[in-house]
Amino acid sequence: MGPPSPFLQFEDVTKTYPGVTALSGVSFGVGTGSVHALMGENGAGKSTLLKTLSGSHAPTSGRLRLDGVPHVFQSTADALAAGVAVIYQELHLVPGMTVAENIYLGHLPARRGLVDRASLRAQAAAQLRRLGEDIDPDTLLADLPIGQRQMVEIAKALSRGARVIAFDEPTSSLSAREIGKLFTVIRDLRAQGCVILYVTHRMEEIFKLCDACTVLRDGRHVRTYATLDGVTPAGLVQDMVGRDIADVFGYAPRPHGAPALEAGGLLGCGLSAPVSLSVAQGEILGLFGLIGAGRTELMKLLFGAEPLTGGTVRVHGRPVPLRSPGDAIAAGLAYCTEDRKRDGIVPILSVMENCNVSARPAHVRLGCLIDDAWEQANARQQIDSLKVRTPSLTQLIKHLSGGNQQKVILGRWLSTNIRVLLLDEPTRGIDIGAKSDIYQIIFRLAREGAGIVVVSSDLPEVLGLADRVAVMREGAISAIFTRAEATPERVLAAALPLEKTTAA
Repeated sequence: MGPPSPFLQFEDVTKTYPGVTALSGVSFGVGTGSVHALMGENGAGKSTLLKTLSGSHAPTSGRLRLDGVPHVFQSTADALAAGVAVIYQELHLVPGMTVAENIYLGHLPARRGLVDRASLRAQAAAQLRRLGEDIDPDTLLADLPIGQRQMVEIAKALSRGARVIAFDEPTSSLSAREIGKLFTVIRDLRAQGCVILYVTHRMEEIFKLCDACTVLRDGRHVRTYATLDGVTPAGLVQDMVGRDIADVFGYAPRPHGAPALEAGGLLGCGLSAPVSLSVAQGEILGLFGLIGAGRTELMKLLFGAEPLTGGTVRVHGRPVPLRSPGDAIAAGLAYCTEDRKRDGIVPILSVMENCNVSARPAHVRLGCLIDDAWEQANARQQIDSLKVRTPSLTQLIKHLSGGNQQKVILGRWLSTNIRVLLLDEPTRGIDIGAKSDIYQIIFRLAREGAGIVVVSSDLPEVLGLADRVAVMREGAISAIFTRAEATPERVLAAALPLEKTTAA
């Protein structure tokens, strides 16, 4: 049996912004009852294509076809009316409203001019049952975990009669159990004849869930695989980046110096027992653990973003009083946060301003005047050395891809006197090519003598980068392994919760 005929067809879709061509003549089709992956590096055009599909942005030229009928959506309402819904990574729901109200937001069932509450609850419950969810429709959305909120977003799409549903990085914030549930729902939607467009950076999800795949690069269509039979991860990577990445990590041993960071007996929010660890100059320490293990909480304590209630911190042998992030920065500590959009970038500022904001106080003239020459020269140096893809220094950082935003944040700290770099999920939501670039930046900093702590929930990433691996479990360090000792089985065993035993 051949591939299903396209129900959704992109025809020569082009989208330009001032100074940037985000999409250039993209054409491909997605069949009924199919899960079709959309892959590409950050900046390849995936998000822009979803925006044209959802009606958020009209294409500059080209169009879509749904079941043979041409469309150019001018708004999300147009797309929804045509049966198209996009489930974004950042869900478009209202936390202060009930589950039922969120599902039928904008088309609440009414009777005699008033909301028909009984009908609203019944219809919402039916949509949730269709997804295998037993959620009380009267529950406030804010009281649900992220996995169930995502199910509410899907139910919302189905309540509008959506036949085409696009998912944008849907598993980035989900636990393993929630991911399994989502995959079951997507397979059920496929069986019901829906058209599924699935955007992810996680290669293993493509081969586990998807039937076909389209690759974009630099805003252009590279290739569509009508079936994944015979397709390999290496082949997809080469399509995405235009080059072969035989070893995405490129680890090489390097000499280690004296301790760069020494933390002894740390206590504070998120820790269940005193935590002690160290990282040497030139060393990369990987920090692995399951969700809720306390990794991010430990990073915030080390950076002074949360108060320590016990313990000591030394940087290059000197004690550091961590009363605030300012104390940490003054001692040579730098921190790239887990949530770069919320805590990392300043979205309303330019690439240049984001790059210079941390080092600026040391370069102002007469104590208050910005040194424009230094600002431009430093930003240009960092952008060139880190291979940041931006049309100009004055581009707002919020318009860059996730990988390029992360590089600018790294450039911000490289503009200062870094001694210890704390990286919390540095490649989350970033494509394989940008990951490779960031790994090389990390290795370069280590070769230059910085001590680096890398937090990641991606075990292959931890094992590929680290000289040693510390494992956290339930708010405490459960094990520390050398690179030779750190097998996947040992690290996972140290990360899994201990079984609770009861006396007979």
